[in-house]
Amino acid sequence: MHNWSVDIKELKKHKKQYKIWRLEQLINFGLGKEKIDRAELKKYWKFLYIDPDKKKFLSFLLWPKKEF
Repeated sequence: MHNWSVDIKELKKHKKQYKIWRLEQLINFGLGKEKIDRAELKKYWKFLYIDPDKKKFLSFLLWPKKEF
């Protein structure tokens, strides 16, 4: 992933902020051939700023309600 508006080298010094930023970038702008780590997504879920509809759909995938 290439981002021209952010100094990634500087951002990587702050691990939590980098992981949150990276997850937001992958979700909002596409994965390409990458996959998102489910555990990492759950860990930083409450810190992510993403489209509400995408967040609702992802929450359905991460925490499905099992009703039989």
